[in-house]
Amino acid sequence: MKKERIEVFFDTLRPELPDYIINLEKEALRDEVPVIRRGTRDLLRYLLRTANPARVLEVGTAIGYSALFMKECLPAESRITTIEKVEMRLAEARKNLSKYDPEERIRLVEGDAAQILEQLAAKGEQYDFIFMDAAKGQYMNFLPFLLRMLEPGGVLVSDNILHDCDVLESRYAVTRRDRTIHSRMREYLYTITHMEELETICLSVGDGVTVSTKRCEPTERRRQ
Repeated sequence: MKKERIEVFFDTLRPELPDYIINLEKEALRDEVPVIRRGTRDLLRYLLRTANPARVLEVGTAIGYSALFMKECLPAESRITTIEKVEMRLAEARKNLSKYDPEERIRLVEGDAAQILEQLAAKGEQYDFIFMDAAKGQYMNFLPFLLRMLEPGGVLVSDNILHDCDVLESRYAVTRRDRTIHSRMREYLYTITHMEELETICLSVGDGVTVSTKRCEPTERRRQ
């Protein structure tokens, strides 16, 4: 109850959004399509407006809501590449991006994220901001490619790390079908919080978010 009151209060402080963003959120909630939660949206807005990244990569387009929201937070010259493979989501994403991104600042890449990330990394693609909101059990598999493409000083945001708080529970307290996600997400969180290449903070915003910055300085300098 208190958390709901907090969200209602924060709504009075949040900057106004474009009408189409508000309508997309309402449609998604009505149709039970998962989109980023408002706390996560607030965090993305802050990070994007303070960093002003030129090249953004999103893993997990869904209906295009978060990509379109991020576009609204970025300078006009910034570009977003977003990846999605689920055809049902792609149909909506194509429609929404065509309608609300006439400048074509968002590039939709269709297909399996692991394969596409490998291809992008092989081409030497570089990004200064990456937002990961895809299959939770695949985060660990995506990580090596993301690290290759994330520029020094760049930011990696990983969403839904708590998986509706299942990650907090014992492996045997979650349903059998969720145990793989449980173990893989715990592995992912331990890895990114202990990597020399990243400085990571875990936040309880939304369904849990990590913010990781790729360090610029050599390891030797940090150990002195």
